[in-house]
Formats: sequence, C-alpha cells, structure tokens
Amino acid sequence: MALIAPRPIGWISSLSENGIANLAPYSFFNGVGANPKMLMFSSEGIKDSATNIAASGEFTFNIVSDNLKDEMYRSSTPCPAGVSEFEYANIESAPGELVKCPRVASAYASMECKVLHVINPIDLNGDKTNNHIFIGQVVGIHISEDAVRDGRFDLTVVKPVSRLGYLDFATVTDVYGMGPMPQYSNGE
Repeated sequence: MALIAPRPIGWISSLSENGIANLAPYSFFNGVGANPKMLMFSSEGIKDSATNIAASGEFTFNIVSDNLKDEMYRSSTPCPAGVSEFEYANIESAPGELVKCPRVASAYASMECKVLHVINPIDLNGDKTNNHIFIGQVVGIHISEDAVRDGRFDLTVVKPVSRLGYLDFATVTDVYGMGPMPQYSNGE
C-alpha cells in the first residue's frame, strides 16, 4: 500500500477487560466525517487493540508528532497479551475523561471515541477478509496549549508523522494555504 501515501497514523489506545492499557499505531486510519466528528481505523487481524475495542466499545486516538516517533515505533512491538505498550515503551499515560481507556499524556492532541460500527469486509469472492474496520464517534478532544498558535492547531509546531509504506515515514514541516475554493464557471 505504499502507493497510498502519506497516511496519517492513528496511535490508538484501548483498555482490556482486565484493565491492561494497550497502545498501537495504525496507518490505515483517517477521519470519516466532521458533523458528527468520526474517526476510523482498520486492524489487519484480531490484535489486542481490536479485541479490547470490540469488548469495551471505546478507544482513543493520539496524534503522533515528530518528538514521539521513537515511542510510537517502539509501541508497534508485538507484545504478548497482558503487556501494556505504555509500560513497555515507557510512555506516560493520562486518564480518559469520557472513556475508560487512557491517552498519551505528552501527545499534542487526543480524541476519545465511542464505537459506532465494527465492519469485517468481504472480498470479491464473498469471503471474509482478515481486516476489521472500527468507526468511532469523537466524544472528547484534548489539545495541548503548546500546539495552538493564533487560535489554530498549528501543524508546524506538532510536526505530525505519517506512514509512507515499507518502513518509511515522513514528518509534516511545511504548510501552505490554497486560498478560497474555486467556483465553477461555464465560461460566460
């Protein structure tokens, strides 16, 4: 999937039924809509995150900034069930306010979500795939004051990390505007 790049990374935290905090990066992640605010990510296979989220009905998205890229990468280690990636990767957590799962304390932004849909797509032959899509509605947003400039979330401060494919990543460092949306004209 290296042709689909850059892809935002959804650093997804969840909580197991036994109270073990899980944290894993997903590059098949994106927004679904703005009204209401919804996010989605896809898990290839049933991993701890998918199991936790299916059972609890909630998750938290944490933005991966350049200063957290090493922690994010370490949290991608396939730890055995029952091991918290927060502890394994030495990442400080903060409690959720509207969901039970924690968030990454040092993330510039996090969004707490309640699950709306879990979808297991089928392929052209009608066979179930090993992909599981989770769609959640945002119920809470945390934004660090350090990331806000002139009343806006400043991506040049945050420097979000994206997945390019293979083991390649990129960091957003340049942001530019394109002006107002063009309007259709039939040439008259």
